[in-house]
Amino acid sequence: MTPFPLTLSKPALYLVLLAIGFGFGFALETSGFNYAPNLAAQFYFKDARVLKVMFTSIIVAMVLVFLAVETFILDYSLIWVPPTYLWPGILGGLIMGVGFIIGGYCPGTSLVAAITGKIDGLFFVLGGIAGCIVFAETERFFHYFYNDSYYGRLTLMDVFHLPIGVVVLLVILMAFFMFWGSEKLEEVIGGKDPRTESKARYGVAALILLMGVGILLIGDPTPERAWAHVAPVKEPLLRERAVYIHPGELLKYIDDDTVAVELLDVRDDDAYNLFHLYWARHVPLDQVDEEAAQLVKNPYADTTLVVVMSNDDILATEAWKLLVGAGVPNVYILDRGLNHWLEVFGEEDGFEPLPGPFPPETLHFRIPEAKGDRFAASQPWWHHYKDRLQFTPKVKLQKKKAPTGGGCG
Repeated sequence: MTPFPLTLSKPALYLVLLAIGFGFGFALETSGFNYAPNLAAQFYFKDARVLKVMFTSIIVAMVLVFLAVETFILDYSLIWVPPTYLWPGILGGLIMGVGFIIGGYCPGTSLVAAITGKIDGLFFVLGGIAGCIVFAETERFFHYFYNDSYYGRLTLMDVFHLPIGVVVLLVILMAFFMFWGSEKLEEVIGGKDPRTESKARYGVAALILLMGVGILLIGDPTPERAWAHVAPVKEPLLRERAVYIHPGELLKYIDDDTVAVELLDVRDDDAYNLFHLYWARHVPLDQVDEEAAQLVKNPYADTTLVVVMSNDDILATEAWKLLVGAGVPNVYILDRGLNHWLEVFGEEDGFEPLPGPFPPETLHFRIPEAKGDRFAASQPWWHHYKDRLQFTPKVKLQKKKAPTGGGCG
């Protein structure tokens, strides 16, 4: 499954995967990564081909990915990013680094070496398989450490709170500095003549830098831009009121243990404190984009129903646009908001209806005191109402098109 529109039959997909694998192996082999001394020389500052090839691939992939993200060709939420386990990751990196220096290979390059007939590469692969078996049999003894310091999907943008374009440009400049420094070390320690290096690399570097500047100028995909991109497809759902659900249908799903329900109340503080549903979280409209960034990472999105609400459904509709534009699946709106909810479930509290007409987003009932969710109508019992509620079901939970795994060998 790809994070951009692509429909392939299984045979065609296997051919694409085969071509990618062949291309990756070919690139490693032609770069000299099937020969251990070439790889080990990196750690003695005599040959920087490992750094150059790997960092070139990193910055090229980074620029193309985020250029596609900012122009809405690619959905970043569907790209598998390895979850961060800080301390286990640091220890694992040290172990792999020592093994790299001693053996001269990493897992990927050892496979390339083995397939091209290198005996040391074959033994490295066999050692890796043996290590996997030992790890699988002993993991139970350090299970808690192995899963310690979990940060989830963590990126440099999250850590430093910087826009995508700034991070991309900084990484490109860092890579260029490392290229320059590694060539100086090759010259001093490895005795390499810098004049033998291809001059075409300067043109490639200029192109990458130009694309990085372009990403910075385009700017991050704002919620408004994201909605504008999906609006032609999603606006008909609003016109047909296909995403406005009856209070009875919402209560039914709240009672359903097989479905997780996220209720987002987007009203201001006063309205929320006056009356809100027991299960609702207060997420003001100006914070919905931050909430969307969290919801889009939800690994259980396939069985999670997100419902936004306000007094009517005007503010809730605006929140729905922001969530849908950000890629959050299974988002619905409480039809006619809490006014409709109180019409259906407010009888036990005896709320007095107010005379109209009403300005937009005004509560239509007089609530004597601000008790938040300490009303009967805040948490009605589904089994008490189910036989007398009539509504047209509209919720259709859709699976999130997200990858289930990934990684690098």
